[in-house]
Amino acid sequence: MVWEAKILTHKKEKRIAVYFKKDADLIARIKQIDGARWSQTLIAWHLPDTDENRIRFKLESASYFLPSVEGIAQIEKFKQWLRSKRYSENTLATYCDALKSFLVFYKHKAIEEIDNADVIVYNNEYILKNKLSASYQNQIVNAIKLYFSTIRETKIEIDKIHRPKRSKVLPNVLSKQEVKLILEAHANIKHKTMLSLIYSCGLRCGELLAMKPVHIDSKRNIVILKNSKGKKDRIVPLSPKILIMLREYYIVCKPTTYLFEGQMAGMPYDSRSLQLVLKQALRKTGITKPATLHWLRHSFATHLLESGTDLRYIQELLGHSSSKTTEIYTHVSTKSIQQIKSPFDDL
Repeated sequence: MVWEAKILTHKKEKRIAVYFKKDADLIARIKQIDGARWSQTLIAWHLPDTDENRIRFKLESASYFLPSVEGIAQIEKFKQWLRSKRYSENTLATYCDALKSFLVFYKHKAIEEIDNADVIVYNNEYILKNKLSASYQNQIVNAIKLYFSTIRETKIEIDKIHRPKRSKVLPNVLSKQEVKLILEAHANIKHKTMLSLIYSCGLRCGELLAMKPVHIDSKRNIVILKNSKGKKDRIVPLSPKILIMLREYYIVCKPTTYLFEGQMAGMPYDSRSLQLVLKQALRKTGITKPATLHWLRHSFATHLLESGTDLRYIQELLGHSSSKTTEIYTHVSTKSIQQIKSPFDDL
C-alpha cells in the first residue's frame, strides 16, 4: 500500500487524512475528490469523513456508519421539512449529519423507544469518548430537539435535554498595526481588495463572496449585504478609501456576476482560496499568529469599540441578533485595561 488513511478531528471537523510519499498521480486523483484539502499542519491531504470516502480508503464497512432503514427514511423526512422551512443548505446539511450521527449510534433501537437516558449515554459513549467538541455536541442537541419536536413522536422529553456547558472563549484580535501589514502584503489588487473589504466592513467570508457589483452603493456610501446569516439583509458603511480601491479593482478585473470571481467567469471566488490568500499574507509579513479571515471581523469590531463606537451600532454592523453576542468584544478591548497601572510598577 502506497498510502495510509486515518480518521481524525481537524479544526473541529471529522476528516479522513491520507498520508503518502509525494506522488503527482496520487495528488491529481485526490484533488478530484470533493472537499479534498492540503493541510500544512497535518502534512497530509484530508477529505470529508463520508461513507463513500471510508469505502474508497478501505477504513471500515460503510454499513457500519449507516442508520437503520427507519433512520434513513426519517433523516430524509427531516431534510424535506427543513427545506420547506427555507433553512439554508449549510444548516440543512449540518442538522441532518448531526441527526445521522445520533441515529447511527442507536441503529438497533426503534426510534420511538429512544428516551432522554439514551441521549446521556450517547454523550458519554460517543461525544466524550471520541473527544469531540462542545460545539459539535451542541449541534447534536439542536438537531435532536428540532427533529423530535417536529417530525417524530417519541419518549424523549424535549425540555429535559441538556446542553454542554459553554466554554467562554474570547475572540482572537489583531492589532491595527498587524492588520495594516496584512492588508498591504499583497500586490495583487484582487487579493488586497478582498481582505481590505472584509476588515473595513466586518464581513463574514460568505458575505464577501456572495456580493455582487450592484451591492456597492457609491452614491450613499454603503454596502448592501443580501440574505446574510439568518436570512437577514443589512447595510454597512463604505469607506471612501475602499471605494477608490474597488474602482481600481473593477477596471482591472472586470467582474461579471459576482464582485469577486474565481478562474471561471460568473462563479464566486472559492472560500478555501481566500483563506490561502490570508495565509500567504501572514507569511509575507512574518506574523506567526494562526489568524483566520474571521479574525479580521473580530478585529473590526474590537477596533470600533476601542475608538468609542457605541456597542448597539457595532451589533447592527455585525448583524448580531442578540446584544450578548456583541458584548464579548468588551472583554478583548484593551482601551480601559491599558490605563490600569500594575502594583508591580510601584515596587
